[in-house]
Amino acid sequence: MPRESKQITVWIDRPAENVYAFASNPVNIPRWAPGLGTSVEHMDGRWFVETPDGRVAVSFAEPNAYGVLDHEVTLASGDVIYNPMRVVQDGEGCEVTFTLRRQPDMTDADFERDEGLVQADLLRLKHVMESGS
Repeated sequence: MPRESKQITVWIDRPAENVYAFASNPVNIPRWAPGLGTSVEHMDGRWFVETPDGRVAVSFAEPNAYGVLDHEVTLASGDVIYNPMRVVQDGEGCEVTFTLRRQPDMTDADFERDEGLVQADLLRLKHVMESGS
């Protein structure tokens, strides 16, 4: 049975390479994606983020020239959630798209909540990038 997914997009008035460089650095996660985590630690070559549900590991796609920010979140249970994400140049600015995938056994309310969290994180990324803060 196919799973449901939603594309969540925000346009940012900054060059794609600037947004990509900022968003792909795990140190910046708390500044733009507190929905994912509020503190970040690099240990033994891996990145860990403190979340409301405990500590998780986060790994981004290798640095690339295509704006691919795909990342995996490994939960304490060992389950891995793959998150497709892209930064695409659009004129002087760029479009950032996150594909939210419904996880097995996720309720409609949980899926809607996650959509709101991702949208808030992308809007925070827009604010941080456009304000220069």
